[in-house]
Amino acid sequence: MTSLGLYLARKSVSKSEVARKTGLSKARISELTLNPTTKLQAEELYKIALAIDVNPCEILMELFKDVKLIE
Repeated sequence: MTSLGLYLARKSVSKSEVARKTGLSKARISELTLNPTTKLQAEELYKIALAIDVNPCEILMELFKDVKLIE
């Protein structure tokens, strides 16, 4: 499962509902939540955030919490 998949699971979000609200296919939502090599596009992230009523920055911060600058 991907970081996005874990995030949506913690929020108890229905992937079918996200697909319906965003216009993304159920297959694409499944791919984004299950396949770690799948690239999440900025527009997809924004639509998902709108669909689950959270700030897109919250999702970004959760998905990339391990990203650090080189010191």
